[in-house]
Amino acid sequence: MYAVVGCTDCGNLWLLSDPGETARCSRCGKRHRTRKLRRFFESDDREQARQVRAAMLARKSGHGDAFSELDDVAAMEGRLDDVGVDDREFLEGAGLDADEVAAAGDVSGGRARGRREIVEDALREGDRPTEGEVVEYATERDVPADAARDLLAALVRRGEASESRGRYRLL
Repeated sequence: MYAVVGCTDCGNLWLLSDPGETARCSRCGKRHRTRKLRRFFESDDREQARQVRAAMLARKSGHGDAFSELDDVAAMEGRLDDVGVDDREFLEGAGLDADEVAAAGDVSGGRARGRREIVEDALREGDRPTEGEVVEYATERDVPADAARDLLAALVRRGEASESRGRYRLL
């Protein structure tokens, strides 16, 4: 079950997927008792809950009319790979040989993992890890601790991960 809930202090809206006893606002950090949080919308479908949250945020910021003309959030997210230039095109446009760059950066036998991917890996591999465990996993893979914490908070804020009782999981 996914619920769109709001913070009573700062007005932030987020997805709550694992209603433990408490939940922390991803913007201001206030801890709320989940049973007291106002549930603006509930659904078993994560994408539907994300869409409702996005619509609420658009209306809140005065862009409700413009938002209603857009495709749903999942469809727009799916088109992100078609926007901009890919890595090869970028490198070649800068006068570099993309194959040489790939060979120089290939130390693991595969594509290098980005910071976000490493934090997501920590969430996948851990059994509902704490923030400290995620940060430790990431720093062992050359991600600065502050960057790991920021990425973890961003994943929670975007509804891609959840936090309950100090434990995290990828949604």
